[in-house]
Amino acid sequence: MGNGLSEPHAIFPCLPSFQALHIVILGLDCAGKTTVLYRLRFNEFVNTVPTKGFNTEKIKVTLGGKGRTATFNFWDVGGQEKLRPLWRSYTRCADGLVFVVDSVDAERMEEAKTELHKITRLQENQGVPVLVVANKQDLRSALPLGEVEQMLALNELGTHTPWHLQPACAIIGEGLQEGLERLHSMIIKRRKMMRQQKRKR
Repeated sequence: MGNGLSEPHAIFPCLPSFQALHIVILGLDCAGKTTVLYRLRFNEFVNTVPTKGFNTEKIKVTLGGKGRTATFNFWDVGGQEKLRPLWRSYTRCADGLVFVVDSVDAERMEEAKTELHKITRLQENQGVPVLVVANKQDLRSALPLGEVEQMLALNELGTHTPWHLQPACAIIGEGLQEGLERLHSMIIKRRKMMRQQKRKR
């Protein structure tokens, strides 16, 4: 699920190995952000504690199963309420945002929506692609994807903010690879659009 700026059958051009994409992982506390990060880094479940500041990992990811790779420099920032004002410092110059939500925690979905819309509406973040990870979709009590989309009001993010909603289970890694491929696709598409706009000036 996503808006018109994300294409399901995009081609992933090879990025130079030195060109790491700056990706910030955000979301409320206990949504599974750090679990996502370390599943991507080590390809195994790592027991985590609430992040008091940030975690960072540079990870090389294979895209599309054709040997193409991209390097992502992930910043996983703590989601406690007192830390959220700091998010803005990490999202400056970000190539993409990963916003993780707990699909089971319906009571806090409104709070997640507020924080998601707040960070994407900052002037410096307008147009930055957003991968929304609906985590814990393996649990019976998880909200259906359509409800998550509606409760987060993703269609209200604006036409200039490309987004994709990805069902996932961070503990086993299900859905994360597909989500990263879509995020990468949106980033590349945005870069092409920006280059074209510069040529027209």
